[in-house]
Amino acid sequence: MTTERDHGGDLAAATRAFGGAPADWIDLSTGINRVPWPVPPVSPHAWTALPGREARDRLIAAARCAYGTDWPILPLGGAQAAIQLLPALAPDGAVRIVTPTYNEYAGVLALSGRVVEGVPEAAALAGAGMAILVNPNNPDGRRVSASDLRGIASCVGLLVVDESFADPHPELSLLTGACPENVIVLRSFGKFYGLAGLRLGFALGARAHLDRIAAMAGPWSVSGPALEIGAAALCDADWRAVSTARLGNDAVRADKLARDAGWNCLGGTALFRLYETPDSTAARAQLGRARIWSRVFPWSPRALRLGLPGSSWEWARLGEALAREA
Repeated sequence: MTTERDHGGDLAAATRAFGGAPADWIDLSTGINRVPWPVPPVSPHAWTALPGREARDRLIAAARCAYGTDWPILPLGGAQAAIQLLPALAPDGAVRIVTPTYNEYAGVLALSGRVVEGVPEAAALAGAGMAILVNPNNPDGRRVSASDLRGIASCVGLLVVDESFADPHPELSLLTGACPENVIVLRSFGKFYGLAGLRLGFALGARAHLDRIAAMAGPWSVSGPALEIGAAALCDADWRAVSTARLGNDAVRADKLARDAGWNCLGGTALFRLYETPDSTAARAQLGRARIWSRVFPWSPRALRLGLPGSSWEWARLGEALAREA
């Protein structure tokens, strides 16, 4: 039995289907910022020494400032590292996930032997032992207010809120309020900062939950370079503000190109957009012939997700490809 699940990325699949080399492609199949934070030279110490407590504490302080929170914070090797450990935290009772969404949640919990129920909206999470939703959601961008999430937390055993795409939407975050005892919030570093290969993320929540996650993750769960780069990037408030404004404008720009091509916007975030096309497989092929990789989904024959281009020539190529689609 395979445990591999469908995700964005994988330019090898793009080249097999449509030719070219990976360098020829614009990968818009993920929600990763294509204008990454500019990484300075990393200190030799970060490469050669075991990651230390001081570097970890600097990263936590930077994350606390960037996210505007006083919640306990645990750095990990990406939000995915926390997802892998959720089965050990799940209380008795139903596991419910607002779907469609990132498929690793259902996959990981099902492999642990839990019965997972997909539900169509956040209100249907009530009564679950473990309740999971992504906010804003991937791939349709659905949003649930912080006040509504606190209401849901009051009627479930454990609420897991994935805020991996919330950096440009800080008004949605639970982290600016008090920390409930039965809530875990996950944050991804690599998406907004455009450095997914660094493998850095955070779990935030009550100390008892974080201590269990930390014990299972083991020592040195975040590399020295990730600690150093992450702390510097999270302290860069100017870059964060400029990037948030640019991404918001770029989302509007992408929607206009798609609308001119006859596509309908189904939703999205400031890092990706979801469109309704006449035929998502055909639309993906049209973009693929222009060496632009996009994301389609097994649950819809029409939905196609696009990340946002990061340079003028990427925008030009997308515009030309969509004009041919029209």
